[in-house]
Amino acid sequence: MHRELNRAAGTGSAAKEGHWVLITGCSTGIGESAAWRLRDRGYRVIATARHSDDVTRLETAGFYALQLDLDYPESVQQAVEAVAEYTGGDLYGVFHNGAFAIPGAMEDLGRDALRAQFETNVFGWHDLTRRLIPMMRARGAGRIIYNSSVLGLVCMPYRGAYNASKFATEAIADTLRLELIDSGIHIVLIEPGPIRTAFRENAYRAFCRHIDRQASVHQNAYAAMIERLNRPGDGSRFTLGPEAVVDKLVCALEAARPRSRYYVTLPTHVLGLMRRILPTRYLDKLLRLGGA
Repeated sequence: MHRELNRAAGTGSAAKEGHWVLITGCSTGIGESAAWRLRDRGYRVIATARHSDDVTRLETAGFYALQLDLDYPESVQQAVEAVAEYTGGDLYGVFHNGAFAIPGAMEDLGRDALRAQFETNVFGWHDLTRRLIPMMRARGAGRIIYNSSVLGLVCMPYRGAYNASKFATEAIADTLRLELIDSGIHIVLIEPGPIRTAFRENAYRAFCRHIDRQASVHQNAYAAMIERLNRPGDGSRFTLGPEAVVDKLVCALEAARPRSRYYVTLPTHVLGLMRRILPTRYLDKLLRLGGA
């Protein structure tokens, strides 16, 4: 399923020669911004996308690019084989970014919806990670960086499937950090919060595919949620651009001893603190203000 990497892509500056980084979900938003920034810093970036037209566009821009659909183990394996071939096994880092959300009340989320959410956001990421770890073990160093969410720290209503996928990602990353402590491989979680991307538009499409709003007791909440998801503009005044996440990615890749977690936006800092100091009852009241 993968497409051959573009051999014509630039190899970067001497300072970062040999530093290969694989990024998932590069069609738009954070992944695309990360690919451009890291290449400008001298990394040799392997930019992946699910759809072939996005791969073509990335190749045209001069990136090493390949097709990767995280929902399919065959695609993951083929991508890993391509990465091994073109890097000679010298992969330095992976940035797990390709993900999406299925909004909806927990009682309206069927097994198929949860399976679809976890297939991409959890199972696909983990499958890719475990297949890449041997390359990093062989070189005695590496960075596995997960683009998590403030919703991996706290839960908000009508985001249950996404909440669950991000809590699972946090648990996997924390476990890997313990298991790889002496390997030279660093595990890092980035906690963005609200970022300007196509995330809301994609979430609305996923909602329409998986939720029967007319049959739900949550119709009023869904009306407010749909209005929010389709609202023009960049979101709240606390919303930052994707470059804010990429700033933390650069830190995670280049710090001698990177942090286990990097918070990005003000809501993430506030809610991360509130989770630690507030009783559950009061935290629940705060989080319900997020509503739909």
